[in-house]
Amino acid sequence: MTEDRHSLPYVANLSILFKEVPLLERAAAARAAGFTDVEYWWPFESAVPPRDEVDAFVKSLDGVRLRGLNFYGGDLAAGERGLVSWIGRESEFADSLVVALAIAERTGCRSFNALYGNRLDGEDPAKQDDLALVHLATAAEAAAKIGAQLVVEPLSGVARYPLKTAADVVAVLDALGRDNVRLLADLYHLAVNGDDLDALATGHIARIGHVQIADAPGRHQPGTGSLDLDGHLARLQQAGYAGFVGIEYVPEPDTVTSLDWLPITRRGRA
Repeated sequence: MTEDRHSLPYVANLSILFKEVPLLERAAAARAAGFTDVEYWWPFESAVPPRDEVDAFVKSLDGVRLRGLNFYGGDLAAGERGLVSWIGRESEFADSLVVALAIAERTGCRSFNALYGNRLDGEDPAKQDDLALVHLATAAEAAAKIGAQLVVEPLSGVARYPLKTAADVVAVLDALGRDNVRLLADLYHLAVNGDDLDALATGHIARIGHVQIADAPGRHQPGTGSLDLDGHLARLQQAGYAGFVGIEYVPEPDTVTSLDWLPITRRGRA
């Protein structure tokens, strides 16, 4: 993967990178590898973690900037993918919103990934979508008070997750009508789902709030698959995207070795 076609900075997702060390040591490992900026999935086991766990997480970020944080998404290992549309778990979503905003106030994080949630047996999809709009509106209003955005992500690999393309998410954004709720364009998920990556720059650029990458197939570092990631990122930058690019891949054979494609000067920015 060449590095002369765009100048977008990269942010390390520490829920998938640097797993060679415990979660609370990953920010230090990323900093040692040259990163100035990091992002995470929900870093706790429950929607309402103990205060000492939150304090330890915030403390672990010393020396790096927290650029993005997922809301609590349920049991990801069991296939759950978010609570935004999950009827019956409204209190967990509300609780994780409070925790996430408190972390944001302490760290400066201003972007939150709201995983939409799977379709549920016995529930009307239309009612799930109605709940999602309520949750997203509530979270968007709270985020706007601190100048933050929400991002909504298409996912692959989970049949019950209903948002699979950029257009699927844009339809939700249109129904919601909130300027600070945007598309998280994960090029890996979109490619695996057969979406048109070139259309991101030509048709959806104004809706994109964050970009993430992994190569496909395999979900490993750039250069291990067939995606022209540098070309797609160049087109996004030329169309107007100026944010960070989240590195969200499964590293092979280990994180530090897998980063050989990325110069130190591109690992965040001063």
